[in-house]
Amino acid sequence: FQFVESGGGLVQPGGSLRLSCTASGFRSDWYAVGWFRQAPGKEREGVSCISSRGGVLEYAESVKGRFTVSKDSANNTVNLQMSSLKLDDTGIYYCKTVARCGMRWTEMVDPGPWGQGTQVTVSS
Repeated sequence: FQFVESGGGLVQPGGSLRLSCTASGFRSDWYAVGWFRQAPGKEREGVSCISSRGGVLEYAESVKGRFTVSKDSANNTVNLQMSSLKLDDTGIYYCKTVARCGMRWTEMVDPGPWGQGTQVTVSS
């Protein structure tokens, strides 16, 4: 199973971006999907999680109220709408299937390679 991430770019603080994660070879609504990011020099961290049917949503404290995760079944994508972006949101964003959302979801990443990610740079 593989995702292709897209939508990243350079944006000023306070700006918005919409990331997309397109599933290849499977239906994105079959699985819970997590968005992760890795900032330069830091470990990868979980940002948001959406359950298979979209009924359970999780957000890291640092992005609550600013990011919204959703699924688009018609296009087989998982989207991450990011607003009020901050310098600390800079990083490479990835999506990956996870066993489930909920407590400790970031520790339940399914095995297999990560995609190439999409770069988000927040800078003035």
